[in-house]
This record gives sequence, C-alpha cells and structure tokens, in this order.
Amino acid sequence: MTASLTRIIIADDHPLVRGALRQAVETRFKPAEVVEVGVFEEAVAAIDRLQEIDLLLLDLAMPGVEGFSGLMYLRAQHPSVPVVIVSANDDPGVIRRALGFGASGFIPKTVAMDTMTEALGVVLNGGVWTPPDVDLLQPVDQETGELVKKLATLTPQQVRVLMMLSQGLLNKQIAFELSVSEATVKAHVSAILQKLGVDSRTQAVIAAAKIAAAGTTG
Repeated sequence: MTASLTRIIIADDHPLVRGALRQAVETRFKPAEVVEVGVFEEAVAAIDRLQEIDLLLLDLAMPGVEGFSGLMYLRAQHPSVPVVIVSANDDPGVIRRALGFGASGFIPKTVAMDTMTEALGVVLNGGVWTPPDVDLLQPVDQETGELVKKLATLTPQQVRVLMMLSQGLLNKQIAFELSVSEATVKAHVSAILQKLGVDSRTQAVIAAAKIAAAGTTG
C-alpha cells in the first residue's frame, strides 16, 4: 500500500528555523510535501493553492501578522486546517491564549528535534500538543478571557480589517488592499466595534493590541 502524502506549510521568516522544522517533518513523515513561506500572505496563498493541507506551522511574529491575528484569521477562514504555533515565546499565558484562539498545539523553538517530531505526530493524529510542564487549566484573567471570546467572533474579513487598522491604515487604503468599496470597509469597522463592545476604531486597536502584545516575540 502506498503511504499517503503529508502536506505541511511552514510559515516563519527565519530560514534556519524553517530548515529545522523541515528536518523534523521529513524525519517523521514520508512521503511529505513541505512548503516554506516567510510572509503571512504567502501562507494564505499556499493554502488556497494546495487545497488539502494536513498541518500549518505558524510563527507568531512574522511579516504580515501581529500576535495572534494570523492564527485568528486562519482559524476563521480555514477551520479544517490544523495550525500549530511555533514560537520563541513559551510563556504559559501565551500558550493558553493560542489554544483559546484555536491552535492545535504550541511548540517552543527551544525544544529538541525528537520532541518536535513527537509533537507533530500527536497533532497529525488529531491530538493537541503543548509542553508537558505548562498548566493549561490555569485560567487567564477575566478581562483577557472576555476579550478573547469577542475577538473569536470576528469573520475572516473583519480580522483582516482589524489587522490593517492596527497598522494605521485609513479606510480608503484598506479598501484598496482588499479590493472592496470604502462603504464595505466602513460596514466591517462598525461590525468590529459592535462585536468588541467599543466606541471607536482606536479602542478596537487597543483591545487587539492587548492580546497581540504577549505573542509578538517570534
């Protein structure tokens, strides 16, 4: 019987990290098709191009994303694709937040190669992998927990708009980037404000930054 092909996207802007992750993948899975990307938009394009993806390994800090915004977008836009965060930031609070936003696992970049291959195997078998010494049951503070829930209700396009608001783009610039009308952008902004329970785009950006800040160390 021919072994099925495992398709994995590695999204990280550091070539050495991508190389280590590729080695872990190719050690554990044969045959495997590995696509390496260094920019978030390239990861999205790769998913659209390849269609059937078994796993996406995502760095929290890379061009095109800030904090958990990339994870939020992928879980909303491609809910069937398991996403594992691979990050230099192994703070337990960050790990718990990542799982709260729908990550299938969290692998610190400091783990040994055999641990990394073991983690990939767990996720591809339908499980969730995190460092064994992390207490996942410890709750995040109430304010953060409520904000996570609110952000998780945003649609993929609303997540993109919020990401662009966070970058300081004006409505007309966002409209150009997304190839939509300014009226559509305004509608998205209004929906974002309503879902987050804030009164202005500045408050929306501040709210998003509270969640993103802890996860921005790649």
